[in-house]
Amino acid sequence: MDSSAKVLQCYRTFFPESQGGVEQVIFELARNTDGEVLTLSRTPMYGGVFLGVKYEAMRRWFSIASCCVGLGLLPRLFQKTPDILHFHFPWPFGDVSYLLAGRSRPLVVTYHSDIIRQRFLGAIYRPLMNYFLRRADRIVATSRAYANTSKVLSAYSDKVEVIPLGISESNYPCPDSQTIESVESRFGRDFMLFVGVLRYYKGLDYLVRAAVGQPYRVVIAGRGPEMDRLMALAKRLGAKNVVFAGFVSEAEKMALFSLCRAVVFPSHLRSEAFGVTLLEGLMSGRPLISCEIGTGTSYVNSHGETGYVVKAADVDELKNAMCKLWCEPGVAFSMGLAGKRRFKRLFTAERMATSYQRLYEEVLEERGVASGG
Repeated sequence: MDSSAKVLQCYRTFFPESQGGVEQVIFELARNTDGEVLTLSRTPMYGGVFLGVKYEAMRRWFSIASCCVGLGLLPRLFQKTPDILHFHFPWPFGDVSYLLAGRSRPLVVTYHSDIIRQRFLGAIYRPLMNYFLRRADRIVATSRAYANTSKVLSAYSDKVEVIPLGISESNYPCPDSQTIESVESRFGRDFMLFVGVLRYYKGLDYLVRAAVGQPYRVVIAGRGPEMDRLMALAKRLGAKNVVFAGFVSEAEKMALFSLCRAVVFPSHLRSEAFGVTLLEGLMSGRPLISCEIGTGTSYVNSHGETGYVVKAADVDELKNAMCKLWCEPGVAFSMGLAGKRRFKRLFTAERMATSYQRLYEEVLEERGVASGG
Protein backbone atom coordinates (compact mmCIF):
# COMPACT_ATOMS: atom_id res chain seq x y z
CA MET A 1 0.00 0.00 0.00
CA ASP A 2 1.29 3.46 -0.91
CA SER A 3 0.88 6.11 1.74
CA SER A 4 2.04 9.63 2.48
CA ALA A 5 2.44 9.45 6.26
CA LYS A 6 5.93 8.29 7.22
CA VAL A 7 5.74 6.09 10.31
CA LEU A 8 8.47 4.84 12.65
CA GLN A 9 7.54 1.61 14.45
CA CYS A 10 9.29 1.35 17.83
CA TYR A 11 9.56 -1.79 19.95
CA ARG A 12 12.10 -3.62 22.07
CA THR A 13 12.61 -6.54 19.65
CA PHE A 14 12.25 -7.27 15.95
CA PHE A 15 13.16 -9.78 13.26
CA PRO A 16 15.44 -11.54 12.59
CA GLU A 17 16.59 -11.78 16.22
CA SER A 18 13.13 -12.36 17.69
CA GLN A 19 10.16 -14.06 16.03
CA GLY A 20 7.15 -13.41 18.23
CA GLY A 21 3.64 -12.28 17.37
CA VAL A 22 4.23 -8.59 18.10
CA GLU A 23 7.27 -8.64 15.83
CA GLN A 24 5.12 -10.16 13.07
CA VAL A 25 2.52 -7.41 13.47
CA ILE A 26 5.18 -4.67 13.37
CA PHE A 27 6.65 -6.21 10.24
CA GLU A 28 3.24 -6.30 8.55
CA LEU A 29 2.53 -2.67 9.49
CA ALA A 30 5.90 -1.43 8.26
CA ARG A 31 5.59 -3.43 5.05
CA ASN A 32 2.05 -2.30 4.27
CA THR A 33 2.48 1.39 5.19
CA ASP A 34 5.32 3.85 4.63
CA GLY A 35 7.17 2.54 7.64
CA GLU A 36 10.54 1.74 9.17
CA VAL A 37 11.45 0.08 12.48
CA LEU A 38 13.65 1.28 15.33
CA THR A 39 14.52 -1.47 17.80
CA LEU A 40 17.17 -2.98 20.08
CA SER A 41 19.39 -5.99 19.53
CA ARG A 42 22.22 -7.91 21.17
CA THR A 43 24.31 -7.06 18.11
CA PRO A 44 23.59 -3.67 16.53
CA MET A 45 22.89 -3.95 12.80
CA TYR A 46 22.52 -0.40 11.55
CA GLY A 47 20.66 -0.07 8.29
CA GLY A 48 19.36 -3.64 8.26
CA VAL A 49 16.62 -4.90 5.96
CA PHE A 50 14.29 -7.79 6.74
CA LEU A 51 12.23 -8.98 3.75
CA GLY A 52 12.11 -5.47 2.37
CA VAL A 53 11.43 -3.69 5.69
CA LYS A 54 14.11 -1.23 6.81
CA TYR A 55 15.11 -1.27 10.45
CA GLU A 56 17.79 0.07 12.75
CA ALA A 57 18.80 -1.98 15.77
CA MET A 58 20.59 -0.13 18.54
CA ARG A 59 22.55 -2.11 21.11
CA ARG A 60 20.51 -3.63 23.94
CA TRP A 61 22.42 -3.07 27.17
CA PHE A 62 20.35 -5.24 29.50
CA SER A 63 16.83 -6.43 30.28
CA ILE A 64 14.84 -6.25 33.53
CA ALA A 65 11.53 -8.15 33.78
CA SER A 66 11.33 -8.35 29.96
CA CYS A 67 12.01 -4.61 29.64
CA CYS A 68 14.88 -4.15 27.20
CA VAL A 69 17.09 -1.10 27.70
CA GLY A 70 19.54 0.51 25.29
CA LEU A 71 20.40 4.17 25.78
CA GLY A 72 21.67 4.49 22.21
CA LEU A 73 18.02 4.45 21.16
CA LEU A 74 17.47 7.95 22.58
CA PRO A 75 19.73 10.01 20.28
CA ARG A 76 18.66 7.98 17.25
CA LEU A 77 14.98 8.50 18.04
CA PHE A 78 15.64 12.23 18.44
CA GLN A 79 17.36 12.35 15.03
CA LYS A 80 14.65 10.47 13.14
CA THR A 81 12.10 12.55 11.19
CA PRO A 82 8.91 10.50 10.73
CA ASP A 83 5.44 12.04 10.67
CA ILE A 84 4.15 9.54 13.24
CA LEU A 85 5.86 7.64 16.06
CA HIS A 86 4.13 4.31 16.64
CA PHE A 87 5.12 2.61 19.90
CA HIS A 88 4.07 -0.86 20.98
CA PHE A 89 3.07 -1.40 24.63
CA PRO A 90 4.15 -2.69 27.12
CA TRP A 91 7.75 -1.49 26.99
CA PRO A 92 8.61 0.91 29.86
CA PHE A 93 11.90 1.97 28.28
CA GLY A 94 9.91 2.88 25.18
CA ASP A 95 7.78 5.20 27.31
CA VAL A 96 10.93 6.87 28.63
CA SER A 97 12.39 7.08 25.14
CA TYR A 98 9.37 8.91 23.77
CA LEU A 99 9.17 11.31 26.69
CA LEU A 100 12.89 12.18 26.48
CA ALA A 101 13.52 12.03 22.74
CA GLY A 102 10.16 11.94 20.98
CA ARG A 103 10.03 15.74 20.68
CA SER A 104 6.26 15.66 21.32
CA ARG A 105 5.64 14.32 17.83
CA PRO A 106 2.33 12.63 16.96
CA LEU A 107 2.12 9.35 18.89
CA VAL A 108 0.12 6.20 18.27
CA VAL A 109 0.38 3.39 20.82
CA THR A 110 -0.74 -0.17 20.16
CA TYR A 111 -1.71 -1.65 23.52
CA HIS A 112 -0.85 -5.33 23.18
CA SER A 113 -1.31 -6.40 26.79
CA ASP A 114 -1.87 -5.35 30.38
CA ILE A 115 1.04 -5.87 32.75
CA ILE A 116 0.05 -9.04 34.58
CA ARG A 117 2.96 -10.72 36.31
CA GLN A 118 5.23 -7.89 37.49
CA ARG A 119 2.77 -6.43 39.99
CA PHE A 120 5.34 -4.81 42.29
CA LEU A 121 7.33 -3.33 39.43
CA GLY A 122 4.06 -2.43 37.75
CA ALA A 123 3.03 -0.32 40.74
CA ILE A 124 6.31 1.59 40.54
CA TYR A 125 5.94 1.99 36.78
CA ARG A 126 2.28 3.10 36.82
CA PRO A 127 2.86 6.89 37.07
CA LEU A 128 5.23 6.79 34.08
CA MET A 129 2.81 4.58 32.15
CA ASN A 130 -0.10 6.91 32.76
CA TYR A 131 1.92 9.97 31.75
CA PHE A 132 2.99 8.23 28.54
CA LEU A 133 -0.52 7.09 27.65
CA ARG A 134 -1.91 10.57 28.33
CA ARG A 135 0.57 11.90 25.76
CA ALA A 136 -0.64 9.48 23.08
CA ASP A 137 -2.86 10.82 20.33
CA ARG A 138 -4.49 7.39 19.96
CA ILE A 139 -4.29 4.09 21.85
CA VAL A 140 -5.16 1.02 19.80
CA ALA A 141 -6.59 -2.11 21.40
CA THR A 142 -6.40 -5.28 19.33
CA SER A 143 -9.93 -6.42 20.22
CA ARG A 144 -13.14 -4.98 21.62
CA ALA A 145 -13.03 -7.58 24.39
CA TYR A 146 -9.65 -6.34 25.59
CA ALA A 147 -10.70 -2.70 25.38
CA ASN A 148 -13.80 -3.45 27.47
CA THR A 149 -12.02 -5.47 30.17
CA SER A 150 -8.73 -3.63 30.66
CA LYS A 151 -8.77 -1.32 33.69
CA VAL A 152 -5.95 0.69 32.16
CA LEU A 153 -7.71 1.23 28.84
CA SER A 154 -10.96 2.19 30.55
CA ALA A 155 -9.23 5.34 31.81
CA TYR A 156 -8.48 6.41 28.24
CA SER A 157 -11.69 5.37 26.51
CA ASP A 158 -11.92 8.74 24.72
CA LYS A 159 -8.80 7.96 22.71
CA VAL A 160 -9.01 4.15 22.38
CA GLU A 161 -9.72 2.59 18.99
CA VAL A 162 -10.00 -1.10 18.13
CA ILE A 163 -8.02 -2.50 15.20
CA PRO A 164 -7.67 -6.31 15.07
CA LEU A 165 -4.32 -7.75 14.11
CA GLY A 166 -3.71 -9.16 10.67
CA ILE A 167 -1.10 -11.12 8.72
CA SER A 168 -0.33 -11.53 5.04
CA GLU A 169 -0.41 -14.98 3.47
CA SER A 170 2.08 -13.88 0.82
CA ASN A 171 4.73 -13.33 3.51
CA TYR A 172 4.71 -16.99 4.49
CA PRO A 173 6.67 -19.56 2.50
CA CYS A 174 4.93 -22.45 0.81
CA PRO A 175 6.97 -25.45 1.97
CA ASP A 176 8.24 -27.68 -0.80
CA SER A 177 7.70 -31.43 -0.84
CA GLN A 178 11.17 -32.11 0.57
CA THR A 179 10.51 -29.91 3.61
CA ILE A 180 7.12 -31.49 4.20
CA GLU A 181 8.58 -34.99 3.94
CA SER A 182 11.38 -34.07 6.35
CA VAL A 183 8.95 -32.62 8.91
CA GLU A 184 6.58 -35.57 8.53
CA SER A 185 9.43 -38.02 9.10
CA ARG A 186 10.15 -36.30 12.43
CA PHE A 187 6.65 -35.62 13.72
CA GLY A 188 4.16 -37.65 11.66
CA ARG A 189 0.69 -36.38 10.76
CA ASP A 190 -2.54 -35.39 12.51
CA PHE A 191 -0.80 -34.17 15.67
CA MET A 192 -1.97 -31.36 17.92
CA LEU A 193 0.28 -28.36 17.35
CA PHE A 194 1.42 -25.44 19.49
CA VAL A 195 3.68 -22.78 17.96
CA GLY A 196 5.10 -19.84 19.88
CA VAL A 197 7.55 -18.59 22.46
CA LEU A 198 7.44 -20.81 25.55
CA ARG A 199 6.42 -18.27 28.20
CA TYR A 200 4.69 -18.54 31.56
CA TYR A 201 1.29 -17.32 30.32
CA LYS A 202 1.03 -19.79 27.42
CA GLY A 203 -0.62 -22.46 29.61
CA LEU A 204 1.68 -25.20 28.32
CA ASP A 205 1.69 -26.98 31.68
CA TYR A 206 -1.98 -27.76 31.08
CA LEU A 207 -1.33 -28.90 27.52
CA VAL A 208 1.37 -31.34 28.65
CA ARG A 209 -0.91 -32.71 31.37
CA ALA A 210 -3.85 -33.03 28.95
CA ALA A 211 -1.68 -35.01 26.53
CA VAL A 212 -0.78 -37.78 28.98
CA GLY A 213 -2.02 -41.15 27.76
CA GLN A 214 -3.63 -39.85 24.56
CA PRO A 215 -3.29 -41.67 21.21
CA TYR A 216 -2.11 -38.59 19.29
CA ARG A 217 1.10 -36.61 19.40
CA VAL A 218 1.34 -33.07 20.73
CA VAL A 219 4.08 -31.08 19.01
CA ILE A 220 5.35 -27.96 20.80
CA ALA A 221 7.36 -25.81 18.40
CA GLY A 222 9.37 -22.86 19.68
CA ARG A 223 11.86 -21.87 22.33
CA GLY A 224 11.59 -19.82 25.48
CA PRO A 225 12.29 -19.55 29.19
CA GLU A 226 9.84 -22.33 30.10
CA MET A 227 11.33 -24.99 27.85
CA ASP A 228 13.52 -26.88 30.33
CA ARG A 229 10.80 -26.94 32.96
CA LEU A 230 8.19 -28.19 30.49
CA MET A 231 10.47 -30.93 29.19
CA ALA A 232 11.10 -32.05 32.78
CA LEU A 233 7.34 -32.05 33.44
CA ALA A 234 6.64 -34.18 30.37
CA LYS A 235 9.32 -36.65 31.41
CA ARG A 236 8.03 -36.83 34.98
CA LEU A 237 4.44 -37.45 33.82
CA GLY A 238 5.48 -40.01 31.21
CA ALA A 239 4.03 -37.91 28.38
CA LYS A 240 6.10 -39.60 25.68
CA ASN A 241 3.70 -38.36 23.00
CA VAL A 242 4.70 -34.74 23.69
CA VAL A 243 7.46 -33.70 21.30
CA PHE A 244 9.47 -30.51 21.73
CA ALA A 245 10.51 -29.33 18.28
CA GLY A 246 12.51 -26.31 19.45
CA PHE A 247 13.21 -23.56 16.95
CA VAL A 248 11.77 -24.19 13.48
CA SER A 249 12.29 -22.24 10.28
CA GLU A 250 9.36 -20.47 8.64
CA ALA A 251 9.14 -23.19 6.01
CA GLU A 252 9.18 -25.91 8.68
CA LYS A 253 6.53 -24.04 10.65
CA MET A 254 4.21 -23.91 7.67
CA ALA A 255 4.85 -27.60 7.04
CA LEU A 256 3.80 -28.30 10.63
CA PHE A 257 0.58 -26.34 10.09
CA SER A 258 -0.14 -28.33 6.93
CA LEU A 259 0.40 -31.67 8.68
CA CYS A 260 -1.37 -31.08 12.02
CA ARG A 261 -4.93 -32.03 12.94
CA ALA A 262 -5.51 -28.87 15.02
CA VAL A 263 -3.75 -25.85 16.48
CA VAL A 264 -3.85 -25.72 20.28
CA PHE A 265 -3.30 -22.39 22.02
CA PRO A 266 -3.77 -22.94 25.77
CA SER A 267 -2.78 -19.45 27.01
CA HIS A 268 -4.52 -18.93 30.35
CA LEU A 269 -3.64 -15.35 31.36
CA ARG A 270 -4.53 -11.92 29.97
CA SER A 271 -0.94 -11.42 28.90
CA GLU A 272 -2.14 -13.21 25.76
CA ALA A 273 -4.16 -10.45 24.16
CA PHE A 274 -4.70 -11.87 20.68
CA GLY A 275 -2.51 -14.72 19.47
CA VAL A 276 -0.89 -14.44 16.04
CA THR A 277 -0.49 -18.23 16.03
CA LEU A 278 -4.27 -18.47 15.96
CA LEU A 279 -4.30 -16.31 12.84
CA GLU A 280 -1.70 -18.58 11.27
CA GLY A 281 -3.90 -21.55 12.10
CA LEU A 282 -6.92 -19.93 10.45
CA MET A 283 -4.83 -18.99 7.43
CA SER A 284 -3.67 -22.61 7.16
CA GLY A 285 -7.22 -23.96 7.31
CA ARG A 286 -6.80 -25.75 10.63
CA PRO A 287 -9.31 -25.86 13.52
CA LEU A 288 -8.33 -24.07 16.71
CA ILE A 289 -8.50 -24.81 20.43
CA SER A 290 -8.06 -21.82 22.73
CA CYS A 291 -9.06 -20.69 26.22
CA GLU A 292 -11.55 -18.07 27.38
CA ILE A 293 -9.45 -15.37 29.01
CA GLY A 294 -11.48 -12.28 28.16
CA THR A 295 -9.19 -11.13 25.35
CA GLY A 296 -9.07 -11.21 21.57
CA THR A 297 -8.31 -14.93 21.38
CA SER A 298 -12.04 -15.71 21.56
CA TYR A 299 -12.68 -13.21 18.78
CA VAL A 300 -10.18 -14.93 16.51
CA ASN A 301 -11.44 -18.40 17.39
CA SER A 302 -15.23 -18.43 17.08
CA HIS A 303 -16.45 -21.25 19.36
CA GLY A 304 -18.26 -23.99 17.46
CA GLU A 305 -17.42 -22.42 14.10
CA THR A 306 -13.62 -22.37 13.75
CA GLY A 307 -12.83 -24.59 16.73
CA TYR A 308 -13.43 -24.83 20.46
CA VAL A 309 -12.98 -22.24 23.21
CA VAL A 310 -12.54 -23.95 26.58
CA LYS A 311 -12.20 -22.90 30.19
CA ALA A 312 -8.73 -21.57 30.99
CA ALA A 313 -6.32 -23.71 33.01
CA ASP A 314 -8.64 -26.73 32.82
CA VAL A 315 -6.84 -29.93 31.84
CA ASP A 316 -10.02 -31.95 31.32
CA GLU A 317 -11.67 -29.39 29.02
CA LEU A 318 -8.49 -29.09 26.99
CA LYS A 319 -8.25 -32.86 26.72
CA ASN A 320 -11.89 -33.22 25.68
CA ALA A 321 -11.54 -30.61 22.94
CA MET A 322 -8.47 -32.33 21.50
CA CYS A 323 -10.21 -35.71 21.65
CA LYS A 324 -13.23 -34.36 19.75
CA LEU A 325 -11.09 -33.13 16.89
CA TRP A 326 -9.04 -36.33 16.94
CA CYS A 327 -12.10 -38.59 16.84
CA GLU A 328 -14.08 -36.49 14.35
CA PRO A 329 -11.80 -35.64 11.40
CA GLY A 330 -14.78 -34.47 9.34
CA VAL A 331 -15.65 -31.88 11.96
CA ALA A 332 -12.02 -30.80 12.13
CA PHE A 333 -11.93 -30.36 8.35
CA SER A 334 -15.16 -28.31 8.28
CA MET A 335 -13.97 -26.06 11.10
CA GLY A 336 -10.70 -25.54 9.26
CA LEU A 337 -12.53 -24.39 6.13
CA ALA A 338 -14.65 -22.02 8.22
CA GLY A 339 -11.47 -20.66 9.79
CA LYS A 340 -9.94 -19.95 6.40
CA ARG A 341 -13.02 -17.97 5.41
CA ARG A 342 -12.96 -16.03 8.68
CA PHE A 343 -9.29 -15.19 8.17
CA LYS A 344 -9.87 -13.75 4.70
CA ARG A 345 -12.84 -11.72 5.94
CA LEU A 346 -11.35 -10.23 9.10
CA PHE A 347 -7.65 -10.76 9.67
CA THR A 348 -5.56 -9.89 6.62
CA ALA A 349 -2.57 -7.58 6.95
CA GLU A 350 -4.02 -5.35 4.25
CA ARG A 351 -7.19 -4.82 6.27
CA MET A 352 -5.16 -4.01 9.40
CA ALA A 353 -2.84 -1.64 7.54
CA THR A 354 -5.74 0.20 5.89
CA SER A 355 -7.26 0.85 9.33
CA TYR A 356 -3.96 2.09 10.72
CA GLN A 357 -3.33 4.31 7.71
CA ARG A 358 -6.70 5.96 8.23
CA LEU A 359 -5.80 6.44 11.89
CA TYR A 360 -2.41 7.97 11.05
CA GLU A 361 -4.01 10.48 8.69
CA GLU A 362 -6.65 11.39 11.29
CA VAL A 363 -3.98 12.05 13.90
CA LEU A 364 -1.97 14.23 11.55
CA GLU A 365 -5.06 16.16 10.53
CA GLU A 366 -5.98 16.79 14.16
CA ARG A 367 -2.42 17.94 14.87
CA GLY A 368 -2.44 20.15 11.80
CA VAL A 369 0.69 18.45 10.53
CA ALA A 370 1.27 17.86 6.82
CA SER A 371 2.32 14.26 6.13
CA GLY A 372 5.28 13.28 4.02
CA GLY A 373 7.77 15.49 5.82
